[in-house]
Amino acid sequence: MYMTLWIMATSKGFMLCIYGISLCLVWSIVDGQTVYSVAEETIPGTDVGNLAKDFNLNVQELGHRGFEITAGPNKRYFGVNLKTGILHVKERIDREELCRRDTRCSVELEAIVNSPLHMYRFEVNIVDINDNTPTFPTSKTELNISESAFPGERFPLPSAFDADVGSNSVKSYKLSSNEHFSLDVQSGGERSVSAELVLQKALDREKLPVMYLTLTAVDGGKPPRSGSLQIVVNVEDVNDNVPVCNKTLYKARVAENSTPGTHVLTVHATDMDEGQNGEIVYSFVNQNQAFSINPESGLITVKDEVDFETENAVEIRVQAKDKGHKPRAALCKVLVEIVDINDNVPDISVNSLVNVVKEDAPTGTMVGLITAKDGDAGKNGVVILKIRDSVPFKIQNTYKNKYSLVVDAPLDREIARQYNITIIATDEGNPPLSSSTVITVDVSDVNDNAPRFPEPVIYFYVKENSQIGAVIHTLSAFDPDVGDNARITYSLVEYSNSAPVSSLVNINSDSGEIHSLQSFNYEKMKTFQFKVQATDSGIPPLSSNVSVNVFILDENDNSPGILAPYSEQGSVNTENIPYSAEAGYFVAKIRAVDSDSGYNALLSYQISEPKGNSLFRIGSSSGEIRTKRRMSDNDLKTHPLVILVSDNGEPSLSASVSIDVVVVENTGDIQTKFKHVPVKEEGFSDLNLYLLIAIVSISFIFLLSLISLIAVKCYRTESSFSRYSAPVITTHPDGSWSYSKSTQQYDVCFSSDTLKSDVVVFPTPFPPADAELISINGGDTFTRTQTLPSKEKVRNTNALLFSDTLKSDVVVFPTPFPPADAELISINGRDTFTRTQTLPSKEKVRFNRHYCCGRSKLPVSLVYSAHQ
Repeated sequence: MYMTLWIMATSKGFMLCIYGISLCLVWSIVDGQTVYSVAEETIPGTDVGNLAKDFNLNVQELGHRGFEITAGPNKRYFGVNLKTGILHVKERIDREELCRRDTRCSVELEAIVNSPLHMYRFEVNIVDINDNTPTFPTSKTELNISESAFPGERFPLPSAFDADVGSNSVKSYKLSSNEHFSLDVQSGGERSVSAELVLQKALDREKLPVMYLTLTAVDGGKPPRSGSLQIVVNVEDVNDNVPVCNKTLYKARVAENSTPGTHVLTVHATDMDEGQNGEIVYSFVNQNQAFSINPESGLITVKDEVDFETENAVEIRVQAKDKGHKPRAALCKVLVEIVDINDNVPDISVNSLVNVVKEDAPTGTMVGLITAKDGDAGKNGVVILKIRDSVPFKIQNTYKNKYSLVVDAPLDREIARQYNITIIATDEGNPPLSSSTVITVDVSDVNDNAPRFPEPVIYFYVKENSQIGAVIHTLSAFDPDVGDNARITYSLVEYSNSAPVSSLVNINSDSGEIHSLQSFNYEKMKTFQFKVQATDSGIPPLSSNVSVNVFILDENDNSPGILAPYSEQGSVNTENIPYSAEAGYFVAKIRAVDSDSGYNALLSYQISEPKGNSLFRIGSSSGEIRTKRRMSDNDLKTHPLVILVSDNGEPSLSASVSIDVVVVENTGDIQTKFKHVPVKEEGFSDLNLYLLIAIVSISFIFLLSLISLIAVKCYRTESSFSRYSAPVITTHPDGSWSYSKSTQQYDVCFSSDTLKSDVVVFPTPFPPADAELISINGGDTFTRTQTLPSKEKVRNTNALLFSDTLKSDVVVFPTPFPPADAELISINGRDTFTRTQTLPSKEKVRFNRHYCCGRSKLPVSLVYSAHQ
């Protein structure tokens, strides 16, 4: 067996022909569209074309990118080899089944490839081969022809049908050899070839009553195929006039879907004969399912459904035959055009759809491929697609009736996580018809939102001495993303001024619970700050910070401490008073401090032993021991007292000190006793340093104030001096004191033989300069509002001074800050507190005699000489 291979170069492509197998493959490009050709009945597996080469695709990536032919009615005929990219025939193709009688049989196919998504369109022309033989409706037909028929008279013959088209359809007819008849073949185009029997020689029934002829239909294939029909000619007696049609060609138009009985047109013919030989009967030569003709009137009407989409024109051959004994007939042609009406709803089909789109997809990202079809013609078949609602997508026309759905605006999953896109297809008919379909597109999340805390700064409180490891607070951040993009982890950021935050607290990375790593001490640290970072698990991760301020609340965990000279543990202190002491005589003053703050540091004094003491009393807030009455002969000479100092905490803590009060007869026997403060062996402590700094500072301020007052005294008049004087506190003999802003100067001096005098010096004006004095005498009360320093560290500094000639105690209180009886109003920024304090009502300041250098008075300003 030999095979001849020809490759022909054409202006539009290449043609590959293989003779001996009747196979012809053609590849061409028409108007930008890739077109292949393949013959019908081609063996499955036959290559059609190289898609990878024609579409410039990498063969190695076809399988990875999911290259495939999209689903459709024609997909089953073809397949793609993903290793070579060659399109091949997958199933037997029957052109007559696929395209019926259409001259051009083309199959439109689409191929898609992912990553990125792209679509390729191409056509495959199905080439007809001569695989069908012409056939007649019947194998035998009879013709009754009058012997009086004239030469040239024509007799219609049945047409043969060939399922093939083009050159393979019926092209000619042949008549068997005879002397009376010839064959006239008429061509009405590619689809219409008919034959008529023409009488060439007059018939003579007496010589030849019956004739047998053979009609052969031959197609144009190579090699040609043929079919035959036996014709039996019966020669009849005389009816010598033939009916004549008014027109040889009738034309009419009828709308599709016309109701049965609709008039199309009327065929009219005449016969010169008389009687039955002149009466004409009309009929169709070929059977027609859609139309019928009235045999008497020749009226053609609609009989069945007329569909433009099935057949847009119908050719009818009408025979007009008389009723003679030997009827004669004439033929005329009727061409009926079917007028299209808009009776088909557009059809929407989604060929490929990406159901999930990332919210950061750029504008123009393809989501799906859509095909819109309408079976009507003209404007009735023109389809317009649009989206009904306002969504961030749009429809783009890509090719003919092919459309793509693309992203038209930025997407945000946090606003809309799913879109139901309603697509409406409308044709341009009158009235227009439309259809719709809904496409659901889900928006997937990307990490575009950082975690957010409810507040930029968070405050919370924790008690001192709290349990180590306890949860002191829980932080919570919110991330509007989902999945890993919303899974938040927490971490600490070093931001504390007092100590590394990692040594103070720890945070649970998953729950945000803050655990204490140590037991906090309010006396050492009152507040600390740090930052917490919340980070999501997205790629890349996003984070945000929050500042955390922790305030430690004081607890009553410190007992009061007795200050010198009564602070020595285990010792019994002795104080002497004269027998002639009056009621209210000052015996001693107990001083104590408490490291706590607030009510926990507010101290009260009482005499716990002996019970029922009637000789001595102690100021509950000042700690001053005084006599209640004069001495009597029945009183003991030595009175042991136990002083109990208690704070106001819950529960209350206390300390006690023992004092023996000895009654002496002569005031000369009263001597000043000095007590030495025990010094620790380990060296110079921080407390001593603070005391030294305080003493030096106070001495310097006192000396500077003294010099300033002397200078003003010497160079200013009393009136001018009063303009610059500061508000002063005046003591009175009855124990009360007054606070005045008047332009007066008060001179306070202390005598050298004053045995006991106590001076309490406050670094700030007392009463404060910003205080409002409510009452002057009695239980005086003032209210003070003071702004706390933002970063000042507060320390308690106690200073005790001794002299060779007198006993004087100077206590310096730069703190507590805020004061123990203050109410904290705010902690943020420049902190503010309000303090309400009751002034002592009956405390007395004793001035025995004036003591000044060179018996001159030294003015002292803003010194409150009282036992608080």
